[in-house]
Formats: sequence, C-alpha cells, structure tokens
Amino acid sequence: MLQIVRLSGATLLVVAAGPLGSDGYNANYDDADNFDDAKLARLTLMEEVLLLGLKDREGYTSFWNDSISSGLRGAILVELALRGRVSLEPCGLRSRPQLQMRKLVCVGANGQAPVGDALLDEALRHIRDMQPPETVPNWIEYLSGETWNPLKLRYQLRNVRERLAKSLVEKSVCSTEKQNFVLFDMTTHPLVDSEAKQRVLRKVQDCVLSRWQLDPQRIDRRCLALLYLAHASDVLENAFAPLPDEEYDLATKRSKALLQLDFDAEAAKSGACPVLWAVAQAFVK
Repeated sequence: MLQIVRLSGATLLVVAAGPLGSDGYNANYDDADNFDDAKLARLTLMEEVLLLGLKDREGYTSFWNDSISSGLRGAILVELALRGRVSLEPCGLRSRPQLQMRKLVCVGANGQAPVGDALLDEALRHIRDMQPPETVPNWIEYLSGETWNPLKLRYQLRNVRERLAKSLVEKSVCSTEKQNFVLFDMTTHPLVDSEAKQRVLRKVQDCVLSRWQLDPQRIDRRCLALLYLAHASDVLENAFAPLPDEEYDLATKRSKALLQLDFDAEAAKSGACPVLWAVAQAFVK
C-alpha cells in the first residue's frame, strides 16, 4: 500500500509493509515468502503448535503427549506479548531480578483493549484482573489448571485444544469428524489443508536451517517462539522428522544450542521480547 504526501513542493513516498488489524497486528507478520497471498489463513502460535501435534488423518494429538496442554498456555502468553498486550514488569535501576521472578503485567491502553480472539481475550482478562501480578511460570500453571491453590482454579482456560481445533476448522485447515474408540466416541479434526501444515513445518525447519542466525535476536520472533513452544509441547520432533539425516542432525544441534542460552541475558538485550524468553525458560529442564 503506497501513500504520497506533498510537503513544500517536495514529494514524500511512504510505503507500508502490510495491512494492520485493529490491534496493530501485521497481516504479513512472519515469513513474507510464505504469506504473500492475502487469502492464506493467518494462524496464531497456539494453532500452529496444535497443528504440529495433530495427526493428519486421525485428527487428534498423541494420547501419550502430556506436555502440549501447558505448552499451549505458554503460547497464549507469547502471542499476547507479540501483540503488545502484556510484558514483564520493568527492572529497577539498582536491581535486576531473575526472569522467572518478574511479574507479568498488561501494557497500558493496549492491555485494556480486546484482541478479537476468544482465548486470548479470556487470558488477557485474567491477567488484567490478577492483583498482585504473578510470574510467567505461575500463569502457565494457573491457565493449565495445574495449581494446588484452589483459589487460582478460576483462572484455568478450559477445552483449549478443542477450541483451537474448531478455529482451524473455521479457517478451512481441518475438518470435524466423529470417531469410535470402542468405549467412547471422540470428536476428531483431520487435516484438509496439507499446505497449511507444510508452511508451519517449513517455518520451524528454516529457523534452524536456511534462515539460521548465530545471534538469536536476529531470528524472526514468531519463528523463534514457535520453535521454543514446539519444544515445550513435545512436538518439535514432528517438524524435524521429515528432514534428511544431515539436515536433521544440524537442526537438532542448533535447536539444542538455543535451549542452552542464557535466557536472562537474552531478555535484557535491546529490542528483546522478555515474555518470550521467560516462557522459553519455564519449559527448559
């Protein structure tokens, strides 16, 4: 989109990189090569993580994956941060508390405005209502319902996987079917748009292959976040499995290097997204 403004006989040409939504969210938010078609479904980090975990034909995640629930809650926090809704409380001039001790807070007027996504708005409302503020690890527990404090159970986000799957159905990425498992029936969501999943797979792969950067701050934020969240949700192997052996080894080596970074130091760098690094650190064991 081009806009020409004339000032004192001179001509100033202003080029906008892409259309912005009401929340300031750029429609071409990540890989321009993959998202140059305006008709492509724009997926959130949560939907991309779930897509990595869904079995294409069966339409459900592995019964043995007990990590994706908390990983999706971490994805919600990072998505809110990348959209400018939440951040970590600023450090004082004399003290710089550890990343995991800093509280998650809403950001000014942006933190009061709805996002337009039901899950994100529900989580944002909880964060806004929490007094005093809580840390990122605590919020992952509260949103997952994995807390021993009964007073915090009201912050749990329920049926997250099913709600995200329905969103993928609305975006024509998945379909809805009923499947019989002898003792019970289950709603499944088989993949119908294989190219959409391939774009997500390529985004994770390119992060540690063709678009690899020694400085993690130069890696696209959404791609970097997706890699960390895929690890947290135990679905990163699904993205690397199709690679040839040599590329698989290189991708695994570089992803391990990213997991061994000093997250406190990365979060303190200029232009960093502290919430992304706090979420990444919460899942690194």
